[in-house]
Amino acid sequence: MRGQPLLRRLFCLVVLMSVLIVGTDAGAAASEALAVDAGVDLYSRYVWRGVDIGNSPSIQPALSATLHGVQLGAWGAYSVSSESSVNDEIDFWLSYTRQFENDAAIALVVTDYCFPNSNVKFSSSDAHTLETGVSITGPKGFPLVMAGYVNVSNDDGNNTYFQLDYPASVGDVDLRFSFGVAGGSDQNPDYYGTGNTNVVNVGISASRDIEVTDRFSVPLTGSLIYNPRAELAYLVVGLSF
Repeated sequence: MRGQPLLRRLFCLVVLMSVLIVGTDAGAAASEALAVDAGVDLYSRYVWRGVDIGNSPSIQPALSATLHGVQLGAWGAYSVSSESSVNDEIDFWLSYTRQFENDAAIALVVTDYCFPNSNVKFSSSDAHTLETGVSITGPKGFPLVMAGYVNVSNDDGNNTYFQLDYPASVGDVDLRFSFGVAGGSDQNPDYYGTGNTNVVNVGISASRDIEVTDRFSVPLTGSLIYNPRAELAYLVVGLSF
């Protein structure tokens, strides 16, 4: 579609301007000390932006380091089924988050998506798809999260994706409502399953801590996800350690 390149250029311009604005105030970063985190999630399915990746339970380890609001991290998704191992994934990201006193925030991120079992050498540029993104979180009284992403390399269609999230809580259960739209691409419609702008991700997630002992609890998350474009629904459950 003729309007798609203009939309992508505007999005990239917004990301660039945000980088310049945020970069002028590094002293206001959210964290002043180095923080290192590691964990693993176990999910019944890996559903990403309304798309089922691998059609199998998924083991998802993660490692990250954060300093002065800058975070460097690695995340993986490994299918339990050997038949789906071609979809195994390793992602790397670099992000910067600027937190404000009213709990509002802006975050900039660059993500490298890589599929190690795709018969392409890791050192090859064809093994990596780079995505840039920006998310804006509203203040404490209205914590709506608005996010947008665009592929900038190894995607002939430069696919875009936009999502709204709103957190809430009922008792000790945390809720999150999501609404995602893919910009679509005639050159690479398989990326989100659409060649035109379509809603691909509508969902609600609920999470709570399951107390194992007085000192140890396990977060449990359940998500109901519907992809209107594909007319598919998923009910996913996961544990975090």
